[in-house]
Amino acid sequence: MLENAWIIPTLPAVAFVAIVFFGKRSPGKGAFVGIAAVGASFVASCVAAGQWIQRVDNATGKSEGLAAFTKGVVSAGGAHAVQPVTESITWWQNGSIKFGVGTFVDGLTVMMVVVVTLISLLVQIYSTAYMRGDRRYTWYFAALSLFTASMLTLVVASNTIQLLVGWELVGVCSFMLIGHWWEEPANSRAAIKAFLTTRTGDIGLMIGIIILFFTVGSFGIGATNLYATSGHAQHAFLLAAAVCLLVAIIGKSGQFPLHTWLPDAMAGPTPVSALIHAATMVVAGVFLGARLYPVFFNGFSIGHGGVNAMALVGGVTIIIGAALAFVQTDIKKVLAYSTISQLGYMVMALGVGAWSAAVFHLFTHAFFKALLFLGAGSVSHAAGHSFDMREMGGLRKKMPITFWTFVIGSLALAGIFPLAGFWSKDEILVNAGKNGYTAFLVVGLIGAFLTAAYMTRVVYLTFFGEYRGHEHPHESERAITIPLVILGALSVGAGLVNAAPLGLEKIKDWVQPQVAFPHLNNAAFDYPKAILSVSIALAAIVIAGYYWLRRDELRAFRGLTERNALARSGYQFLVNKYYLDYLYEDIIVDGIRGAVARASYWVNQHVIDGVVNGLGSGSTRIARYTYDVIDQRVVDGAANGIALETDRAGAEVRGFQSGHVQRYALVLFGGVGLLSLALFLINIH
Repeated sequence: MLENAWIIPTLPAVAFVAIVFFGKRSPGKGAFVGIAAVGASFVASCVAAGQWIQRVDNATGKSEGLAAFTKGVVSAGGAHAVQPVTESITWWQNGSIKFGVGTFVDGLTVMMVVVVTLISLLVQIYSTAYMRGDRRYTWYFAALSLFTASMLTLVVASNTIQLLVGWELVGVCSFMLIGHWWEEPANSRAAIKAFLTTRTGDIGLMIGIIILFFTVGSFGIGATNLYATSGHAQHAFLLAAAVCLLVAIIGKSGQFPLHTWLPDAMAGPTPVSALIHAATMVVAGVFLGARLYPVFFNGFSIGHGGVNAMALVGGVTIIIGAALAFVQTDIKKVLAYSTISQLGYMVMALGVGAWSAAVFHLFTHAFFKALLFLGAGSVSHAAGHSFDMREMGGLRKKMPITFWTFVIGSLALAGIFPLAGFWSKDEILVNAGKNGYTAFLVVGLIGAFLTAAYMTRVVYLTFFGEYRGHEHPHESERAITIPLVILGALSVGAGLVNAAPLGLEKIKDWVQPQVAFPHLNNAAFDYPKAILSVSIALAAIVIAGYYWLRRDELRAFRGLTERNALARSGYQFLVNKYYLDYLYEDIIVDGIRGAVARASYWVNQHVIDGVVNGLGSGSTRIARYTYDVIDQRVVDGAANGIALETDRAGAEVRGFQSGHVQRYALVLFGGVGLLSLALFLINIH
């Protein structure tokens, strides 16, 4: 399967075509086709992961000894390094340059395909109940299948051109799914906003790919990383490429300041939100940073410590995303800002040299964030299709499965021991401190406090107190609760994959590249820092729980902002989302759009309409001249003159037609005589 990894994205791509053409006439109206295809991809991904693990274990002597080296194992500096499995064919050729399409399979690839296919499979199963009766049910499952295929294409890409194709397809699919209910203007605007905002970042990706191609001389991912880690790499070009690629990450992964599209993307169906936030779209940016990490590591001189653009962007995003989550009343928007903050952790981890920690957090975050979004959908599905937490409350007894799984996801997100989020977030913080990025360690701890506090608020408003809605809430059906239970179990146990105190560091062993990769010193587990981070999160839960359990939230906020001008200003600043939407939409977009619209209108009125009107007026004059002069006088005059002369000639000739045969004979003989005389005279001469 490592050599045939192309099968993994191909299966959901074929399902997309099948659902589009035959979905409405198939069992389940296309849902079963999509589920079967993604399920088969998940099985293939698990097989590939098993083969990769065996390959690595064989190479390191942990499984079958050093004598059992498999194909692709080479000696590097005295240690055996496992080469990625690459397959490629020529896509097209331009002169001497060949553009290939193929697969690049290593530990990062197999981890990602397992996560993407598993989350997609659970989302599709969940959707059979959540989207039942939807007016575009079949198309929804077709788009989900294409979305999954696009992300898998990006993950297995062997070169940056192919990665770009998958990257753009992911953007198109997210546009279709965010705007699934496009009849409502707000949904259409959200889809367009997401599409255009991420396109801004995509410009950086294209320029970065171009810079790398002319620097490296190849689009190949392996060749690019090998060049970046070589001693003769030109730092200026790596820095320029790293800056451009970072812009792409900022756009796709919702980093400050291009994060504004992500909360609005909640306009799409909730299962789509889960897929976007957990396994596709937004994690594509983090995957790009991990896949081309040598470019960033050497371009930004990450190994030297201090501050760099990547760490700074991630650190700022952690705080601004978490702060905005506090003032949201829509449960999905709270989770959206939470995703922005958690993606900030991953980008910051890459920026502080904690590659394994960043990828590990991507892995664990996929499970508990998908769980939280699907839990929010379960609450909405069973309680009147509202996401406003002011219309919820008191649901823990009415929806016990949803409640307990949501609590597990919240605790994992907050980094509470021993859940999955604790292990990955702690590793980020420890490595930040060890690698000389102490300021970002502090930022991470502040983010941990804020995360625990706002998730306590969400749990309280949704599940505690009195029910404030107007429906009769009940537990969701099995198609919804079973994915919640599976994701809840993974949110508890997935962190053990890299639990260093237990002697498990499989992300470093199985996933971190061993070839064409910078030398990283992964920090050992730090008990004092772990205790500190958990204590901070627990303190936040206690403080927030005491605050919201003892006082009415809205009255408390209103009283505080009425008494304190600074609090009022800060609250309004958060409610207006740092005024970034106002800057982008009202000033930049409307300013450009208004000027362009006015200029276009002037051109339309004075240039285009002037040309059209001038042509119309000129055509009228030409037509009138043609009719009066050419048609009436020349053409009709000629025809009428010929007819008149013909009539006159006929009148003259008519005199010869008397009707007497003798006269005709006389004229005939006279003519013959004259002709004979003429011939005689000619012969004489």
